[in-house]
Amino acid sequence: MRTSKLFSLSRLSLKLLVPAAFALLITSCSGEDISQQAEPSVANLESSAVAASKKGAPAPGENSIATIAGENGFNELLKALTYVDDELQTQLVALFSTGTDQYTVFAPTDAAFANLYAALGVEGIEEVSPELVRDVLLYHVVEGRRAANSVVPRKNDKNIETLLGVNFTVDPEARIHAVGSSAIIETANISASNGIIHVIDAVLLPIE
Repeated sequence: MRTSKLFSLSRLSLKLLVPAAFALLITSCSGEDISQQAEPSVANLESSAVAASKKGAPAPGENSIATIAGENGFNELLKALTYVDDELQTQLVALFSTGTDQYTVFAPTDAAFANLYAALGVEGIEEVSPELVRDVLLYHVVEGRRAANSVVPRKNDKNIETLLGVNFTVDPEARIHAVGSSAIIETANISASNGIIHVIDAVLLPIE
């Protein structure tokens, strides 16, 4: 099964990645806030992720996750997926384009990637280790179709298990608390044929 292979790949990479690479990432990010975009107002949050969490799950859409991402300006996310595919032959683009399994993707905006690149002091995703990029991407994906009503809790934080095998939590205000960063779900419940997309304002980091 492709998902189990991704689990094996990601766990192996965590053991093999040079510690210095992780140290570089965290040292770079610790000195600069990677989510300096203005936070959405409470009204905006209530009208999107928080409000959506009080409703039922949307019906499956007609287009795949990859198609929706491509048509709605998630250029850096698609670049990252293609980069990992080219370097590591992971077939992530195919997984989100033609795969029949259902996934939930927490999709960072292009601005979120730009903030990360600035924090790292790089021009683009190709200057980052493909193994590290793969693990970061897997940290943004959850198996199954999880609408806002099963992601954003009414009270207390909710634990979310990712394809990387490293968890993050979501609080009642639609804020994500990851291992090495945080983000806000700006838009929830974009329904695809093979899952659901939640738009977030920062790249989630699975390491401290």
